[in-house]
Amino acid sequence: MKRIKSKTAIVAIVFSLAGPLSAGESLPIRNCTWCHGSSAQGFSTAPRLAGQREKYIENQLLSFSAHIRDNPLSQQYMWGATANLSPEAMRDFAAYFSSLPPKAANDGDPQLAAQGRAIYELGIAEANVAACLVCHGPNAEGIREIPRLGGLSHAYLKRRLEQWGQGFHAAAEPMPQITRALSPNEIDALASYLSFVAYESLE
Repeated sequence: MKRIKSKTAIVAIVFSLAGPLSAGESLPIRNCTWCHGSSAQGFSTAPRLAGQREKYIENQLLSFSAHIRDNPLSQQYMWGATANLSPEAMRDFAAYFSSLPPKAANDGDPQLAAQGRAIYELGIAEANVAACLVCHGPNAEGIREIPRLGGLSHAYLKRRLEQWGQGFHAAAEPMPQITRALSPNEIDALASYLSFVAYESLE
């Protein structure tokens, strides 16, 4: 069998051949865990999916498929991976990954965590930045379609906040407006703090 070098091409081909998918099928799940980790705890370039909000995962898969989530890594990997997924398969994936127990990344800068916690809990009044907990919950646990941020990796959170400020995924208001008001140091601090937030039950 000819060797296929592009991981994106492999994922796209497998999904296109898989037909109706169920979260219990190992092959489709394995293709997700190539990038998101064997227990879906993520890597520096791919977010943790374990324990993420079910509705959020489903909505993001739809956004990838519709090319709404348009940052470079999404275009490179997720647009192809979701191209042939049915809405039912997206719901199955979301249900599966949301049911997995997450772990905190604990990879931020501890010296910035206190500043990040203050931003998360109090916002920045002078910059008109509301407290993050208003939408994401007191423990960064998320609610319904609003994602859990607690325990996600520092690198991923920092990159996502920076990308909104750069104009990617502009439809995800109010995040682009909020991140444009944050300095690089404040983004780093917020991402650092959230990486240490322990998992809270989503029930």
